[in-house]
Amino acid sequence: MKQTIKYILFSAIAFCSNNILNAQNLPCPFIDFLMGKMTLEEKIGQLNLAVINNGVLTGTAISTGVDQKIKAGQAGGVFGTWDIDQIKKLQGLAVQGSRLHIPLLFGLDVIHGHQTIFPVPLALSCSWDTSLVKAVARTAAIEASADGINWVYSPMVDISRDARWGRDVEGAGEDPFLGAQMAKAMVEGYQGNNLMANNTVMACVKHFALYGAAMAGRDYTGVDMGRQEMYQYYFPPYKAAVDAGAGSVMASFNDVNGLPSAANKWLLTDVLRKQWGFKGFVVSDYGAINELTTRGLGDAQTIAALALNAGNDMEMVGDNYLGTLKKSVASGLVTMQTLDAACRRILEAKYKLGLFEDPYKYINVQRAKTEELTKSHLEQARKTAERTFVLLKNKNQRLPLKRKGTIAVIGPLADSKINMPGAWSVADDYHNSVTVLEGIQAALKNKATVLYQKGANITDDSLLKLRVNSFKEEITTDKRTPQQMITDAVKIARKSDVIIAVVGEAADMSGESASRTDIGIPHSQLNLLKALHKTGKPIVAVLFNGRPLTLNWENDHCDAILDTWFGGFEAGNAIADVLFGKYNPSGKITMSFPRNVGQIPIFYNERRTGRPFDENKDASKYKSDYLDVSNTPLFPFGYGLSYTNFSYDKIELSKTRLKADETLNASVKITNTGKYAGEEVVQLYITDPVARTTRSVEDLRGFKKIFLQPGESKDVTFSITPEDLKYYDYDLKYDWDAGDFIIKIGTNSRDTQSATVIWNK
Repeated sequence: MKQTIKYILFSAIAFCSNNILNAQNLPCPFIDFLMGKMTLEEKIGQLNLAVINNGVLTGTAISTGVDQKIKAGQAGGVFGTWDIDQIKKLQGLAVQGSRLHIPLLFGLDVIHGHQTIFPVPLALSCSWDTSLVKAVARTAAIEASADGINWVYSPMVDISRDARWGRDVEGAGEDPFLGAQMAKAMVEGYQGNNLMANNTVMACVKHFALYGAAMAGRDYTGVDMGRQEMYQYYFPPYKAAVDAGAGSVMASFNDVNGLPSAANKWLLTDVLRKQWGFKGFVVSDYGAINELTTRGLGDAQTIAALALNAGNDMEMVGDNYLGTLKKSVASGLVTMQTLDAACRRILEAKYKLGLFEDPYKYINVQRAKTEELTKSHLEQARKTAERTFVLLKNKNQRLPLKRKGTIAVIGPLADSKINMPGAWSVADDYHNSVTVLEGIQAALKNKATVLYQKGANITDDSLLKLRVNSFKEEITTDKRTPQQMITDAVKIARKSDVIIAVVGEAADMSGESASRTDIGIPHSQLNLLKALHKTGKPIVAVLFNGRPLTLNWENDHCDAILDTWFGGFEAGNAIADVLFGKYNPSGKITMSFPRNVGQIPIFYNERRTGRPFDENKDASKYKSDYLDVSNTPLFPFGYGLSYTNFSYDKIELSKTRLKADETLNASVKITNTGKYAGEEVVQLYITDPVARTTRSVEDLRGFKKIFLQPGESKDVTFSITPEDLKYYDYDLKYDWDAGDFIIKIGTNSRDTQSATVIWNK
């Protein structure tokens, strides 16, 4: 009987593949046929996502009896393992041991690479290079699929304006326009042109919605936000990912104005499905449906019904769906129509991945041996990392350094392999990392003398150390006293021509459940920097961080600051390439760096106030300002230096008066006036002076990255249409207003030049 069912199923698959299912998501008789054979219990089973404990648990809930559930048809997918033998065994339990042979999805947090670790997503966004980001996602998909993974929990597209939030490291920063471009690139990289291929994976966009605006920058809390703010500034990256064809969406942990996302019908059904036309499936975050009870929304049966009715198709870890939905259908709390719709979406995802045709298509040991950690992937990781670094300061052209003399490499992150990959490098073997010290030694060989001292512990705070080291020992405590470590570091510093101080955060000082109220460099390292400064030797600070840091002292006293974020396996080689001029840094920050925590939230596109404070004029009372610090960030959105200089000519407009759907071309000539070839990110901002509602001071509406040789000039042109002028008003009407518009082009959000046009309808 089983073989007969299996034959009929695969005959239907072949029919669908050849005749029905296409890119327009037309219905497939195979899904109808299969669901007609399923019991209620089997349909509910497809809504269950079980976890295998391979050290990637991010909550207290766990799955039990996974093997038995799979054989009983009570699991639609499994996550937490990338062991190809284990995946083969589990898939075998599903397609050979269960009644209807329905294959499993296998999901994993593949955030910035799989086996080959690339720079963290915040760093990737600082490249302002969507083709580069797409290529990273493509490589990650190749490697993850070679380990049997067919579904990745990425991209994370939450807009964040709060540097306290640890998960800044996973996103693209504070701007919706840039965030949308990065979201689209990552989805396209993961899913490729053919989800049926065995080297593409289904993307899962997260966290829907508004998780980056969690109160106080603390994970798992609530969000209070008006809908105009949502649509204008926070929704665009999610929608861009959906428009790019993302196969799944993950609901966020936070509540939105009092209703948790996992049970928020307005978010998951009204916005996501009805307004945006999303056709894929929604999965909860880890244990988030369990947590609806903790949030006070009811018992297991109540919360399961709330979540499913809201549009949350699959439960990640937790047996609320398994244990209660049958009873809820019987009692009318959940309709069969609702349950069938959720089941259908998950089956359709498996169909689109080609799992019904070949459940073992991703399970190929040979691929795992030949397509992971390859020479080309490592070279790609190195070149990618170089392009994400941001030069924040370069006094008197201290960088690039000469390959001669004596160089002191000092700092707790200078020779720490375990911290190179950064947070959310789930499947990595950090021993493959190249440290900064190793990279510098390889770059210099016999051309210069390199001296090394650790100089300080990452932190001397024992409680912070304990919490950061939850998964692995990223922070170690030296046998020497802090003062002895500094003394030893100062000794080599005095013998050197220049100091490279490698400082910042440990990998898991950012990431999930890694919010911080003190976002400066830890005191142990700051004390080291102050001691090194007293030697009078020039200091080049190399920063490791997963968020903007407060860097007032460092900016005042270091000769150069290179923010390298967490650059992945090839970080050390890439940093050496930049320090010694093999590559000219071109990164631009995508989150404003505050002067202190009290400025947070701080972002470039704030709404205009009725009492603006002009920093360039005399201070006066009753303005929107602080008494004790400037309103401006230390480093503004879009900021980043180069070893060369770029000059901008005046903006040239194709017209100064436009009407209706005409196109405005705004051009500027950029010239490399320095000594080095380099890349510049030319940024377009638009200001709408008079509108139906209060508008932001300016909004990013375009960017182009260009390469120029010394003395070379290039014209950069932006084509602007009324679409670039539209915004959501108080009533959520999306339109533009006739009148004046200020076109700004420049090297960052602060340093721009402008021209004005009149645009009538």
